[in-house]
Amino acid sequence: MTTNLTTINQFINKSVGEWKSIRSTHTLAFQEFENSTSKIYIKNINSKNKKVVEIFENYKLSINVENIAISIKWQAISDWEDDDIDEGDESILIFLPKDENSGIVLRNKGYTESVISSSNYFVDEQNNLHIKTFYKSTFSEERISFLSTHIRSRFSTIRNQENKSVIQTSHTSEIRNLASLKD
Repeated sequence: MTTNLTTINQFINKSVGEWKSIRSTHTLAFQEFENSTSKIYIKNINSKNKKVVEIFENYKLSINVENIAISIKWQAISDWEDDDIDEGDESILIFLPKDENSGIVLRNKGYTESVISSSNYFVDEQNNLHIKTFYKSTFSEERISFLSTHIRSRFSTIRNQENKSVIQTSHTSEIRNLASLKD
């Protein structure tokens, strides 16, 4: 790999912070469209964190493995909700690098199906992070790009495993909350 590529450590460090997210989701099977806004909080967490230890135990892996763990918390408001109820959740991602630009991600819950899951990831020549996850009946592909220091773009596709048909697509624009950097 070329030395100009962003490493996974650099990509994650650039991602840490508070973000405002604007997301459009297209569920093709039902011809439905959803808009949502979220606040997203991304932070590094210690490998000895209880939640990280649980994930390693679920995969029957030793914690001594070199890893990068992050917590992603969010509060979302969707235009599908009648009463503007905030929906929040948290996902723990553990990056296990094979090299500086690729490896495996372990999660406490998946992006598409809410079960523990693992993904393959790599950072490409344009410094985009690609994550591909296989579930029981679907698989998801996600690409995260920095458009500038404080603006990220995420594209995702969910497909049926059996016939590879596209079930859902989404695009998300994320803008860093600059006030949170002063804390």
